Amino acid sequence: MLREVDFKELQFNPYNLFWKQWAAVMAGTEETGANAMTIAWGMMGSLWDFKNSAIAAVYVRESRYTKQFMDREPYFTINVLPAELRKAHGILGGKSGRDMDKFAAAGLTPVYENGYSYIAEAEAVYVCRKLYAQEIRENLFTDPSVVERNYANHDMHTQYMGEIVKVLMRTEERACRK
Repeated sequence: MLREVDFKELQFNPYNLFWKQWAAVMAGTEETGANAMTIAWGMMGSLWDFKNSAIAAVYVRESRYTKQFMDREPYFTINVLPAELRKAHGILGGKSGRDMDKFAAAGLTPVYENGYSYIAEAEAVYVCRKLYAQEIRENLFTDPSVVERNYANHDMHTQYMGEIVKVLMRTEERACRK
């Protein structure tokens, strides 16, 4: 069971959340459809004048089916799956929702609530109200080796920044491993 908690009370390492543990970004509603994909890049912290909440940033490539949901919807969620569901990330990150029901294939259940969606099996869900979206542009990199290592096919990301408006955590588990 997921319960709402105050973001300011959480203690975790965002680096571990994205880089080591991974997460799934999801956007959509029951009426418009939803899609999710694995992400290993992201950030959480403070920005602008959102003193009573935090900001999350996630990155989605132009080629990903999830991008149309991220562009269209006012909310997205960051879903942290428990370690025993690590294999689900292979489906969420390696298959396209254009061609299949990734939720069913991964054994995951989408939940639709108040204009956003999340994964029922997640151990933590960060509900984000989208504030900003910006395409990453190759010509703005000051270190060309970053482009060479990450964008050999020139399939750039769009950065989505959102205010974390709600955090849901599994009651019997911790949200993130340290």
